Amino acid sequence: MTIRFLSPPTRARLPVMLFGVAFLGGCASFSPDGGLDRVASITRERQGMSPQRIQSDQDAARVADEVKRLLSVSLDVDGAVKIAILNNRGLQADLADLGIAEADLVQAGRLRNPGFTFARLEGGGEREYERKFLFDLMGLLTLSTRSEIEQRRFQATQLRVAEASLRLAQMARQAWFEAVAARQAAKYQEDVFAAAEAGAVLAKRMADAGNFSRQRQQREQLFQAETRADLTRARLAESAARERLARMLGLIGAQRGFTLPERLPDLPAGLMEEKVVLQRAMDGRLDLNMTKRELDGLAKSLGLVKATRLVNVLEVSYLNNNVSGQPHSRGYEIELSLPIFDWGGARSARAEALYTQAMHRVAEQAVNAESEVRDAYAGYRTTHELASAYRDEIVPLRKRLSEETLLRYNGMLIGIWDLLADTRGQVAAVNAAIQAQRDFWVAESNLQIALNGRGASAAPVSKNTATAEAASGH
Repeated sequence: MTIRFLSPPTRARLPVMLFGVAFLGGCASFSPDGGLDRVASITRERQGMSPQRIQSDQDAARVADEVKRLLSVSLDVDGAVKIAILNNRGLQADLADLGIAEADLVQAGRLRNPGFTFARLEGGGEREYERKFLFDLMGLLTLSTRSEIEQRRFQATQLRVAEASLRLAQMARQAWFEAVAARQAAKYQEDVFAAAEAGAVLAKRMADAGNFSRQRQQREQLFQAETRADLTRARLAESAARERLARMLGLIGAQRGFTLPERLPDLPAGLMEEKVVLQRAMDGRLDLNMTKRELDGLAKSLGLVKATRLVNVLEVSYLNNNVSGQPHSRGYEIELSLPIFDWGGARSARAEALYTQAMHRVAEQAVNAESEVRDAYAGYRTTHELASAYRDEIVPLRKRLSEETLLRYNGMLIGIWDLLADTRGQVAAVNAAIQAQRDFWVAESNLQIALNGRGASAAPVSKNTATAEAASGH
């Protein structure tokens, strides 16, 4: 539907007013930091370091120099996290989402460009010219609401990118713990193989001298072969863990030759309390804050849809017409849609359904968040108890038993086979302690992930609880 009003030539204030409003509507601009400061602040507060964009060759060179410096010495867990935050290209792709979201925000704060039409009609010895300037009045009326909606979406994107940064940091920590544990386990497996090899050589010599049965000699050879296979698997696990860590850190080429410490860090002296952990999670989970902001944005969208349900096209035009031999005529034209066939009920119902769906998703996420934190905390506490048991009881007892066995061997109360079997049992207990210690640090990282955002699955408890008797096999 179009309503046209013509006014005398002296009334030319409408185009000036419209262009003034259009100029003000085009003032929305990009922020200097592109939204990164908010992300950096969150990650710095919770992780002690913040991501940086790689947008030029100079940025890439600066990051490469820092990575080279961190890899020039034995790579500790903090260095691994810093390299991942700086160098992981998947995180850089997530940081690009900030630019996309800010572009949408700036676009929402700008009016649609005005239009201009020109018409020339000639006939009957007369000429008629029509000039029209079009302006989106509905866009002006909804500008503030649309900008607020996109502002909430932009803030939600910042929280999501911050969560991705914190998750990457914890996954890098996990990969580092697993790589160090795999190296430590492979080294101990070499000791197992060395003991088995010595036993097999001695058994062959004694069998050749007639002082040992072929059956016992073959049993020692079988144990040697089995431990060689175990050593091969341990070395493969070490290689796989290093490669996983290298992928997490974004390392290529010669950078993959990094060195790792000989052993895992010691267990912490104390644990966080469950009540404190749960409260911290409910107050600081970024995914919960993000979905709440998205829900607020949907509520605003729902209000906008309802407000424009009947009229969603409203344009105003400035007219300037003249016919040859006649004075100019000026005025304005208003164009709007009439709700005859579509009363906007479907759009309104869809917006309401989306809002209801999002509201239930937020409630579900709150329930899941608490459960995830409890699950992660249970794994954190249980793995600490197991690792402490190996550190404080099992390994010290195994060591004292080995010392007693050595004294008995020196006193010729037992033979070499008992000494070798005890050695295998001690190494197996140490291997199990390494796995238990690794499980704790992985569980601790899972708990940190659950405190910041979507929880990781509970850390598996290692089944490697071999005792000396099981290790000896006979």
